[in-house]
Amino acid sequence: MSDLLRAPAELKYAEELDWLESIDDNPKPFSWRLSPKMVRLFILGSERSDGLDREISQKWFGDRSFVERSIVTLASDRGLLLIGDPGTGKSWLAELLSAAICRNSTLVVQGTAGTTEDHIKYSWNVSMVIAKGQSRESMIPSPIMTAMEGGAIGRFEELTRSTSDVQDALISILSEKYISVPELDSDGSDNIVFAKPGFSIIATANSRDRGVNDLSSALKRRFNFVRIPVVTNKKSEAEIVRFRTEELLRRHQIELDVPPTLLDVLLQSFADLRESAAAAGSDDEKLESALSTAEQIGVLEDAILHSNFFGDRALSAHTLASSLVGSLARREPEDLAILNKYLHGVVEPRSKEEGGSWPEFLEGGRDAIATLS
Repeated sequence: MSDLLRAPAELKYAEELDWLESIDDNPKPFSWRLSPKMVRLFILGSERSDGLDREISQKWFGDRSFVERSIVTLASDRGLLLIGDPGTGKSWLAELLSAAICRNSTLVVQGTAGTTEDHIKYSWNVSMVIAKGQSRESMIPSPIMTAMEGGAIGRFEELTRSTSDVQDALISILSEKYISVPELDSDGSDNIVFAKPGFSIIATANSRDRGVNDLSSALKRRFNFVRIPVVTNKKSEAEIVRFRTEELLRRHQIELDVPPTLLDVLLQSFADLRESAAAAGSDDEKLESALSTAEQIGVLEDAILHSNFFGDRALSAHTLASSLVGSLARREPEDLAILNKYLHGVVEPRSKEEGGSWPEFLEGGRDAIATLS
């Protein structure tokens, strides 16, 4: 795993999954590797009341009901659509579910404007077709078809970014649970690929993409929707940021402490900026950033790496502010003006009243804006 830049969840947590499977005596739907109860435990972590001989770490932070409804949906062989704002952990939850259920989270189709039906059905190995003709051997199955043949979970990321033609191709797959291959001999059985028990699709959709390629009512009926809200609870958000940051430090073998006071400054800054965005009268008065938890993690990671490589190997409020401005200022001059207004209207009075890390944070933010202006 050390040779991989980013290991999939089934490899990263292979030892945990093996152990859970060895003690799991609960009923399992279809060909699931873990029972629904153990899938939930793997994702949300163990509690003392579970009575396990070892602790299972929490990997996704959110309401328990979202995870439970997602598991129930997949156990019913319906499609699951995770929808929410950017950075709410939809893809990570989809990966964890796939890893726990079938030990393969890599059967993924990425939805874009360039995604075609071939990406969700099949294509052909041209050289083999020329040499031997069209056959199952010369066919290149898509990740979705591979999931169907193996009774596994197929994933479709950013479903609303793909065109309506591609979305419509999913309707028959979700309804009929097979893919026809008309190029093959219709007299034989090789011209239809049937889904095996356990197959399902987890799709994700960005709620901010509404109006790009809206889902048809026919496709919506074939999915169970689970809406993942933005994390607004500071305690939960702090746990997510701390969890992801610790992963980064381990991956880069960095020994650097994140002072709790600086984490509080980061959380409060994002809370202030979200409140300001909610009160804004127009899009011009809002940052282009979604101010998601994922972006918050990105700001902290940037500050940690900068401190480790170019600083004195200690995270400072000045570096944190510089990273925040550099990460959130995407439009010039609009975003810089919004951040400058925030520093003068909110951070400056707070630095005078509370002191602590805020004065240094204010100075770092001003220096970063001056550099970018």
